[in-house]
Amino acid sequence: MNFDQSPMLVIWEVTQACDLACVHCRASALSERNPRELTTEQGYRLLDEIRSFGEPLMVFTGGDPLKRPDLYDLIRYSVKIGLRTNVTPSATPLLTNEAIQRFKDAGVTRMAISLDGPDAETHDAFRGIPGTFDRALVALRFARDIGLDTQFQTTVTKRNMHRLDEMAEIAKEVRTKMWSLFFLIVTGRAAETDDLTAPEYEEVFRFMYELSKTAQFGIKTTEAMHYRRYVAQRIREEGRAAENEAAKGVAWRTAGVSDGKGFVFVSHTGEVYPSGFLPLSAGNVLTDPLTKVYRESDLFVSLRDTSQRHGKCGLCEYVKVCGGSRSRAYAFTGDYQGEDPRCVYQPHLADAVTG
Repeated sequence: MNFDQSPMLVIWEVTQACDLACVHCRASALSERNPRELTTEQGYRLLDEIRSFGEPLMVFTGGDPLKRPDLYDLIRYSVKIGLRTNVTPSATPLLTNEAIQRFKDAGVTRMAISLDGPDAETHDAFRGIPGTFDRALVALRFARDIGLDTQFQTTVTKRNMHRLDEMAEIAKEVRTKMWSLFFLIVTGRAAETDDLTAPEYEEVFRFMYELSKTAQFGIKTTEAMHYRRYVAQRIREEGRAAENEAAKGVAWRTAGVSDGKGFVFVSHTGEVYPSGFLPLSAGNVLTDPLTKVYRESDLFVSLRDTSQRHGKCGLCEYVKVCGGSRSRAYAFTGDYQGEDPRCVYQPHLADAVTG
């Protein structure tokens, strides 16, 4: 895909309202909806604009999207106009079996559910509400049983990094299609003390890579673009005879995608961000066409120009595959073109200059 013209993924935060109190929440969500949320009609126009990009993956997220009573209308419209449509509900009492069945009936391609620990003690402490772990498992199993594909989402922190093997067993049991591991950005409620060190990132990457050799589900990262560098290094080390096609397939499908490059986030009030974790708005869909913001705004154009990277990201021979997390660079340094502070890799400067 030409990421200068179209994103691979569009995420619309239909509401920030949510009844959970997650310790890492990007949005610092509250229980009540904001009266400035896009209306249903404005949502339809936004979806039409998204469709004009081509066929990006459309994700309804929150907060908890189930807090919007028009959610199913929006989903049905998204599907009707030809968008592959995913939804990421929160595991609250709103996520009933009936609600999940309605997702399937409306044409949702995949439902993503977060699970941040292998047991109730770990997960519920993370999510802030007792019973969330059990409800998430019920939802994942019900979706499995009715034939609705799921994505299993985990925010990796110091609290759970050594229990990922146990969580992999749950992912296997619910027959998820994809395990997406989110890596912390210190924004919203997220605390730096929960974040992994750069060597710990490599430790998790090693686990992911080895698991991908045998797992029946795909494994990918969010805000850990340097996993693609790790995969490329491992494949080079192991040689063609031992290539990990599963890891390479997932990593290469998202090669080059980063904040503002192949990715765009629309907030509940219509603000257009390169990522939900990079709080720099390039416009608002109520006044600016989304396609124009994505293709022409100074912010998005500069983010897609890897020659503008600073520090070792600017020197790295993997910059076009990885590019580093612009959200993490901004959170730590205030420079969205700065180097990713959670990457251990030191570029081979001669290769970077000649390649």
